[in-house]
Amino acid sequence: MLFGRNRHCPVARTLDIVGDRWTMLILRDLRDGARKFQELQDSLRGISPNTLSARLKNLEQHEIVERRFYEDHPPRAEYVLTSKGDELRSVLGALRKWGEKHT
Repeated sequence: MLFGRNRHCPVARTLDIVGDRWTMLILRDLRDGARKFQELQDSLRGISPNTLSARLKNLEQHEIVERRFYEDHPPRAEYVLTSKGDELRSVLGALRKWGEKHT
């Protein structure tokens, strides 16, 4: 939730969507293609299923991630980046480069 002058700042608005803990790591894992919920959870050691579910729902609501069903009975889904989410690849790449250099 943004307050005051932050609602006019594009960085603040972006962080309101992708700034929660784990969100950028979820996007990192999805940049290489579709992932099932369990695959994401296995990759993100320490994330609770409830937190992963909440982050994915937020990303879906903002049309950054799409849930695709690949089986009907029982219903099973995988998650993929939308074209909007795909535009975050350069941000992830910049974070990776910075991390390689400074951490």
